[in-house]
Amino acid sequence: MADAQALDEVVEFTSGLIRIDTTNRGGGDCRERPAAEYAAERLAGAGLEPLMLERTPGRTNVVGRIEGTDPAADALLVHGHLDVVPAEAADWSVHPFSGEIRDGVVWGRGAVDMKNMDAMILAVVRSWARQGVRPRRDVVIAFTADEEASAEDGSGFLADEHPGLFEGCTEGVSESGAFTFHDGAGRQLYPIAAGERGTGWLKLTARGRAGHGSKVNHENAVTRLAAAVTRIGEYEWPLRLTPTVRAALTELAALYGIEPDFRDVDRLLDKLGPAAKLVEATVRNSANPTMLDAGYKLNVIPGEAVAHVDGRYLPGGEEEFRTTLDRLTGPDVDWEFAHREVALQAPLDSPTYARMRAAVEEFAPEGHVVPYCMSGGTDAKQFSRLGITGYGFAPLKLPADLDYQALFHGVDERVPVEALHFGVRVLDRFLRTA
Repeated sequence: MADAQALDEVVEFTSGLIRIDTTNRGGGDCRERPAAEYAAERLAGAGLEPLMLERTPGRTNVVGRIEGTDPAADALLVHGHLDVVPAEAADWSVHPFSGEIRDGVVWGRGAVDMKNMDAMILAVVRSWARQGVRPRRDVVIAFTADEEASAEDGSGFLADEHPGLFEGCTEGVSESGAFTFHDGAGRQLYPIAAGERGTGWLKLTARGRAGHGSKVNHENAVTRLAAAVTRIGEYEWPLRLTPTVRAALTELAALYGIEPDFRDVDRLLDKLGPAAKLVEATVRNSANPTMLDAGYKLNVIPGEAVAHVDGRYLPGGEEEFRTTLDRLTGPDVDWEFAHREVALQAPLDSPTYARMRAAVEEFAPEGHVVPYCMSGGTDAKQFSRLGITGYGFAPLKLPADLDYQALFHGVDERVPVEALHFGVRVLDRFLRTA
């Protein structure tokens, strides 16, 4: 089991990493190197020989390997990203990069996404070094840059340019899984991610005839774009159940004593109450307009108007997504992928999933482990290029009054100290046996 020092270090490391501002504003505006140096120094202190790798100066990744006791076993990748989304200090109760520890809670940007998990990994690895522990299979540790944007400087760069560092890795674990979800009726659910929707960030361009704002113009680019954006925003995507989502619905229905009628999934979701939040975003593709850009003067009709749409598609749903966008944009608006990544699905009958479940159940016997599919995406997409199957497993035991999912990219992001202690114990238990 992880030692007492690991429990202290996970709190120290979470706070320390938060104090390093690694805000990723997109377009290359980020510098992860100080956080990478922080992580590499602590890995080196555990006897590893971490490599620091950059595609772009300052956009640093860290990779190290722990040799397992079974040379015939496949290797396991454990990864976390070092960058965070922006935070406006005026909106927060504490400064978002203070790493303040108050009343048993660590505050700051990255406390849940995902410097907490980075700190857990470091604490577990150092605890093993002190105790002389070696895992059964090789464990590759990777701390990445640029996950909150395109991942081109992070996991994409590592997968494309340094695949040898991940030799033997067949599976990986990272963020967004094994956290406590309180259902409002006294049950504690622990969803483990075994899938991700694909990423389809879109740029829409409408072209028309520029002219004076006082004249009749039936070829107005803004009007054409607005019509397409409205069609996309109002479209009701059809239900599509992947194996992971179907399994999640089946297990949740059994837990609540409900007959899982897949002919009327919306009605089934209604019966699940708050627990439906774990599933409802992943029973369909989606496309949400997020940005508009048109014109340069109020009395001038522009010849071009641009919009951006955050699109997500289920495993097996990309073709439907494409053909639907062709139809919704219509003949006067062109669209293209500004960024595209694959959808993922991981098996639920694997020994690795069973060991994750067992690790959670050992330290949260009152909980109920269920599978789920992430509505968004992680670095697992890029690592899948190397044949690595990804799971979401960043364990946290959370109180009922903390809305964990709302804290992702939210104001006053924070994590309880006890949640970090639980995470270290569970991650240690899983990685020893994985």
